Amino acid sequence: MENTPAAATINIERETNGAESLVIIFGALVLFSVLPITPVQILWVNMITTVTLALALAFEPSEENIMQRQPRSPDEPIVSRYLLWRILFVSILIAAEVIVLFNHRLSAWEDIEAARTVAVNILVAGEMFYLFNTRFLESSSLSAKSFRGNSKAFLAVAVLILFQIGFTYLETANRLLGTKPLPAAEWGWILGAGLVVFLLVELEKSSSNV
Repeated sequence: MENTPAAATINIERETNGAESLVIIFGALVLFSVLPITPVQILWVNMITTVTLALALAFEPSEENIMQRQPRSPDEPIVSRYLLWRILFVSILIAAEVIVLFNHRLSAWEDIEAARTVAVNILVAGEMFYLFNTRFLESSSLSAKSFRGNSKAFLAVAVLILFQIGFTYLETANRLLGTKPLPAAEWGWILGAGLVVFLLVELEKSSSNV
Protein backbone atom coordinates (compact mmCIF):
# COMPACT_ATOMS: atom_id res chain seq x y z
CA MET A 1 0.00 0.00 0.00
CA GLU A 2 1.56 3.22 -1.15
CA ASN A 3 1.39 6.28 0.99
CA THR A 4 1.59 8.94 -1.69
CA PRO A 5 0.22 12.47 -1.25
CA ALA A 6 -2.84 11.48 -3.28
CA ALA A 7 -3.54 8.41 -1.13
CA ALA A 8 -3.06 10.37 2.10
CA THR A 9 -5.38 13.12 0.90
CA ILE A 10 -8.07 10.59 -0.12
CA ASN A 11 -7.69 8.98 3.30
CA ILE A 12 -8.25 12.13 5.35
CA GLU A 13 -11.00 13.50 3.08
CA ARG A 14 -13.00 10.25 3.13
CA GLU A 15 -12.58 9.94 6.87
CA THR A 16 -13.88 13.50 7.34
CA ASN A 17 -16.94 12.81 5.22
CA GLY A 18 -17.51 9.46 6.91
CA ALA A 19 -17.47 10.89 10.43
CA GLU A 20 -19.81 13.73 9.43
CA SER A 21 -22.25 11.32 7.77
CA LEU A 22 -22.36 9.05 10.82
CA VAL A 23 -23.02 12.01 13.13
CA ILE A 24 -25.89 13.24 10.92
CA ILE A 25 -27.41 9.75 10.61
CA PHE A 26 -27.27 9.34 14.39
CA GLY A 27 -28.91 12.73 14.89
CA ALA A 28 -31.67 11.94 12.42
CA LEU A 29 -32.41 8.40 13.64
CA VAL A 30 -31.77 8.66 17.39
CA LEU A 31 -32.04 12.31 18.39
CA PHE A 32 -34.65 13.08 15.72
CA SER A 33 -34.70 16.90 15.35
CA VAL A 34 -31.54 17.54 17.41
CA LEU A 35 -28.51 17.38 15.14
CA PRO A 36 -25.10 17.40 16.87
CA ILE A 37 -23.71 19.47 13.99
CA THR A 38 -25.71 21.74 11.68
CA PRO A 39 -25.33 21.81 7.87
CA VAL A 40 -23.56 25.19 7.95
CA GLN A 41 -21.11 23.85 10.55
CA ILE A 42 -20.39 20.83 8.33
CA LEU A 43 -19.70 23.24 5.49
CA TRP A 44 -17.27 25.09 7.77
CA VAL A 45 -15.41 21.89 8.70
CA ASN A 46 -15.13 20.78 5.08
CA MET A 47 -13.87 24.20 4.02
CA ILE A 48 -11.16 24.61 6.66
CA THR A 49 -9.89 21.02 6.57
CA THR A 50 -9.54 21.20 2.78
CA VAL A 51 -7.69 24.51 2.97
CA THR A 52 -5.37 23.33 5.76
CA LEU A 53 -4.98 19.57 6.33
CA ALA A 54 -5.67 18.22 2.84
CA LEU A 55 -3.50 20.91 1.26
CA ALA A 56 -0.63 20.13 3.64
CA LEU A 57 -0.69 16.48 2.55
CA ALA A 58 -0.06 17.55 -1.04
CA PHE A 59 3.49 18.38 0.07
CA GLU A 60 3.98 15.09 1.90
CA PRO A 61 6.94 13.00 0.65
CA SER A 62 6.44 9.28 0.06
CA GLU A 63 7.47 6.85 2.78
CA GLU A 64 11.16 5.88 2.82
CA ASN A 65 10.70 2.20 1.92
CA ILE A 66 8.20 2.72 -0.88
CA MET A 67 10.65 1.60 -3.60
CA GLN A 68 11.19 -1.73 -1.82
CA ARG A 69 7.50 -2.66 -1.96
CA GLN A 70 5.86 -4.84 -4.58
CA PRO A 71 4.56 -2.90 -7.60
CA ARG A 72 0.92 -1.98 -7.40
CA SER A 73 -1.31 -3.93 -9.76
CA PRO A 74 -3.05 -1.79 -12.41
CA ASP A 75 -6.27 -3.62 -11.54
CA GLU A 76 -6.05 -2.70 -7.88
CA PRO A 77 -8.56 -0.02 -6.84
CA ILE A 78 -7.30 3.31 -5.53
CA VAL A 79 -8.99 2.62 -2.21
CA SER A 80 -7.66 -0.77 -1.11
CA ARG A 81 -9.42 -2.99 1.41
CA TYR A 82 -6.97 -1.92 4.10
CA LEU A 83 -7.47 1.76 3.31
CA LEU A 84 -11.25 1.25 3.34
CA TRP A 85 -10.95 -0.42 6.77
CA ARG A 86 -8.87 2.51 8.03
CA ILE A 87 -11.42 5.05 6.77
CA LEU A 88 -14.29 3.15 8.44
CA PHE A 89 -12.34 2.70 11.68
CA VAL A 90 -11.40 6.37 12.03
CA SER A 91 -14.83 7.61 10.87
CA ILE A 92 -16.61 5.52 13.52
CA LEU A 93 -14.07 6.50 16.19
CA ILE A 94 -14.38 10.26 15.64
CA ALA A 95 -18.16 10.10 15.18
CA ALA A 96 -18.50 8.20 18.47
CA GLU A 97 -16.46 10.83 20.30
CA VAL A 98 -18.56 13.64 18.81
CA ILE A 99 -21.85 11.97 19.69
CA VAL A 100 -20.88 10.96 23.25
CA LEU A 101 -19.45 14.34 24.25
CA PHE A 102 -22.24 16.25 22.49
CA ASN A 103 -24.87 14.33 24.47
CA HIS A 104 -22.89 14.75 27.69
CA ARG A 105 -22.54 18.51 27.25
CA LEU A 106 -26.15 18.93 26.12
CA SER A 107 -27.37 17.14 29.25
CA ALA A 108 -25.06 19.13 31.53
CA TRP A 109 -25.55 22.58 30.03
CA GLU A 110 -28.96 22.34 28.31
CA ASP A 111 -27.46 24.66 25.71
CA ILE A 112 -27.62 23.29 22.16
CA GLU A 113 -25.29 25.91 20.66
CA ALA A 114 -22.55 25.33 23.24
CA ALA A 115 -22.86 21.55 22.85
CA ARG A 116 -22.60 21.89 19.07
CA THR A 117 -19.52 24.08 19.44
CA VAL A 118 -17.89 21.29 21.44
CA ALA A 119 -18.97 18.73 18.82
CA VAL A 120 -17.48 20.67 15.91
CA ASN A 121 -14.21 21.26 17.74
CA ILE A 122 -13.93 17.54 18.60
CA LEU A 123 -14.48 16.66 14.94
CA VAL A 124 -11.76 19.10 13.86
CA ALA A 125 -9.39 17.96 16.64
CA GLY A 126 -9.79 14.37 15.49
CA GLU A 127 -8.89 15.45 11.95
CA MET A 128 -5.93 17.46 13.20
CA PHE A 129 -4.38 14.60 15.16
CA TYR A 130 -5.18 12.12 12.41
CA LEU A 131 -3.13 14.21 10.00
CA PHE A 132 0.00 12.90 11.74
CA ASN A 133 -1.27 9.31 11.60
CA THR A 134 -1.93 9.44 7.89
CA ARG A 135 1.51 10.84 7.05
CA PHE A 136 2.68 7.23 7.45
CA LEU A 137 0.06 4.73 6.36
CA GLU A 138 1.77 1.61 7.76
CA SER A 139 4.79 2.70 9.81
CA SER A 140 4.48 4.30 13.23
CA SER A 141 4.05 8.04 13.62
CA LEU A 142 5.44 7.79 17.17
CA SER A 143 8.96 8.62 16.05
CA ALA A 144 11.28 11.56 15.42
CA LYS A 145 10.68 11.35 11.67
CA SER A 146 7.09 12.41 12.25
CA PHE A 147 8.42 15.85 13.11
CA ARG A 148 10.61 16.12 10.03
CA GLY A 149 10.10 16.27 6.28
CA ASN A 150 6.93 18.36 5.97
CA SER A 151 6.90 21.69 7.75
CA LYS A 152 3.64 22.46 5.93
CA ALA A 153 1.84 20.00 8.22
CA PHE A 154 2.70 22.04 11.32
CA LEU A 155 1.83 25.28 9.56
CA ALA A 156 -1.54 23.77 8.60
CA VAL A 157 -2.23 22.77 12.20
CA ALA A 158 -1.36 26.28 13.44
CA VAL A 159 -3.70 27.86 10.89
CA LEU A 160 -6.43 25.36 11.73
CA ILE A 161 -6.17 26.18 15.45
CA LEU A 162 -6.53 29.90 14.67
CA PHE A 163 -9.60 29.16 12.55
CA GLN A 164 -11.20 27.20 15.40
CA ILE A 165 -10.45 29.90 17.97
CA GLY A 166 -12.23 32.38 15.71
CA PHE A 167 -15.07 29.88 15.15
CA THR A 168 -15.54 29.56 18.91
CA TYR A 169 -14.96 33.07 20.26
CA LEU A 170 -15.60 35.65 17.52
CA GLU A 171 -19.02 37.25 17.87
CA THR A 172 -19.58 37.24 14.10
CA ALA A 173 -18.84 33.51 13.92
CA ASN A 174 -21.13 32.88 16.89
CA ARG A 175 -23.96 34.65 15.09
CA LEU A 176 -23.44 33.18 11.61
CA LEU A 177 -22.40 29.64 12.53
CA GLY A 178 -24.51 29.10 15.67
CA THR A 179 -21.62 28.73 18.11
CA LYS A 180 -20.86 29.91 21.63
CA PRO A 181 -17.63 30.67 23.51
CA LEU A 182 -16.43 27.71 25.58
CA PRO A 183 -14.82 27.64 29.04
CA ALA A 184 -11.05 27.10 28.87
CA ALA A 185 -11.40 23.71 30.58
CA GLU A 186 -13.35 22.35 27.59
CA TRP A 187 -10.23 22.44 25.45
CA GLY A 188 -8.75 19.72 27.61
CA TRP A 189 -11.61 17.40 26.61
CA ILE A 190 -11.37 18.46 22.96
CA LEU A 191 -7.63 17.94 22.66
CA GLY A 192 -7.88 14.74 24.70
CA ALA A 193 -10.41 13.36 22.21
CA GLY A 194 -8.02 14.15 19.37
CA LEU A 195 -5.15 12.46 21.18
CA VAL A 196 -7.26 9.33 21.69
CA VAL A 197 -7.78 9.15 17.92
CA PHE A 198 -4.05 9.43 17.31
CA LEU A 199 -3.12 6.75 19.85
CA LEU A 200 -5.80 4.26 18.78
CA VAL A 201 -4.83 4.57 15.12
CA GLU A 202 -1.20 3.97 16.05
CA LEU A 203 -2.30 0.88 17.99
CA GLU A 204 -4.25 -0.30 14.94
CA LYS A 205 -1.15 0.19 12.77
CA SER A 206 1.01 -1.89 15.10
CA SER A 207 -1.55 -4.71 15.27
CA SER A 208 -1.90 -4.76 11.47
CA ASN A 209 1.86 -5.09 11.02
CA VAL A 210 2.24 -8.01 13.42
